[in-house]
Amino acid sequence: MPRWAPDAALRLEQAAIELFRSQGYAATTVSQIAERAGLTTRTFFRHFPDKRDVLFLREREFPDVVADLLAAAPDGLDPMALAMHGLLAVTPELEAWRDAIRERRSIIATDAHLIERERSKSAVLAQAIRDGLRRRGADHIDALLVSQTVVGLFDTALELWTAEDCTATLTAIITDSYARLAQLVAPPE
Repeated sequence: MPRWAPDAALRLEQAAIELFRSQGYAATTVSQIAERAGLTTRTFFRHFPDKRDVLFLREREFPDVVADLLAAAPDGLDPMALAMHGLLAVTPELEAWRDAIRERRSIIATDAHLIERERSKSAVLAQAIRDGLRRRGADHIDALLVSQTVVGLFDTALELWTAEDCTATLTAIITDSYARLAQLVAPPE
């Protein structure tokens, strides 16, 4: 087996997904994943702290990307518009990964520890949004409310978008969900 493989993390991710699909998450071992990828278990643990983390490879950089987008957003946007700008800016790239995201989410739904890890990643994303909003001048409470709301909106949109019968784009779902949320929180007339 090679000592160094530049694409090792991606190979491990692909091997893990194939094994999770065929024999289930719980029945799959790190050794099996490494062997399927043509790598060693030592290489696996250089890239991932545990078996769960292999499903979250592509999300490692997502909070940094969102924070960068918030920093580069146009001036004059209120905190919610700023966060929505960042969120909508990343969705076109995600569109190409729909099937992979759908498959990953179906695996995550089979295990309580994976669901917990998914929620943890959402919290990391909320913190990145909150920090980005604070750097752009939003006060603490606004940044907290907006970051939690936008992450909830994103998680809801992902659930709708990855449903087997969904044909809408992620951007359309986020936009429609945001409009629906705005109606729900609008003060009564």
